[in-house]
Amino acid sequence: MEIINLSNQNSIINQYLAEIRDKEYQKNRLLFRNNIMRIGEFEAFEISKTLNYEPKDIATPLGISRVNVPTDKIVLATIFRAGLPFHQGFLNIFDHAGNAFVSAYREYKDAEHHQVGIHVEYLATPSIDEKNLIIADPMLATGGSMELGYKTFLTKGTPKRIHVCCVIATPEGIEHIRKTMPEDKTTIWCAAIDPGMNEHKYIVPGFGDAGDLCYGDKL
Repeated sequence: MEIINLSNQNSIINQYLAEIRDKEYQKNRLLFRNNIMRIGEFEAFEISKTLNYEPKDIATPLGISRVNVPTDKIVLATIFRAGLPFHQGFLNIFDHAGNAFVSAYREYKDAEHHQVGIHVEYLATPSIDEKNLIIADPMLATGGSMELGYKTFLTKGTPKRIHVCCVIATPEGIEHIRKTMPEDKTTIWCAAIDPGMNEHKYIVPGFGDAGDLCYGDKL
């Protein structure tokens, strides 16, 4: 299983990461969502380099141009609600892709919010058989929601390749994906890997709750 950490090489993504982490800058939801979307666009561009291509003759007003175009079928999957801006970034690049959505959220099992579960209750997806499945979720913390989302999508087929995409990952989340997804078919893409999580399973230093920062507090 390959792990691609885009922050290993300096790029403009560093600026977007700095802004979404900044506790003052991130108060502007529009700017926060846009930066999450931009990182999705950059990860999608990098993934596009791994696809299969074939030549195609295109008729222009003045002649014929031969262009290598991708042949792989793609399904872009995300997890409500935090994943929506990130998903949009991928869709901006892979605009012919199919789209899949699953609802998964944290379910605290004790008053102190120390015992955390993941609840899944909604799924809408095309067939993923023999397609490149890109699962986009901003935070790969424990890896639990990513695993449950993946297993839910598997009810609609078996993908050819799996791309697990996040903005920030933890070593624990990466290890969980290693244990629960096919080693030979899965690549993890991230913009940063942070040291770990706090007792509430939030990534530290991270940037906070992605869903709340994108769309406001929830009850």
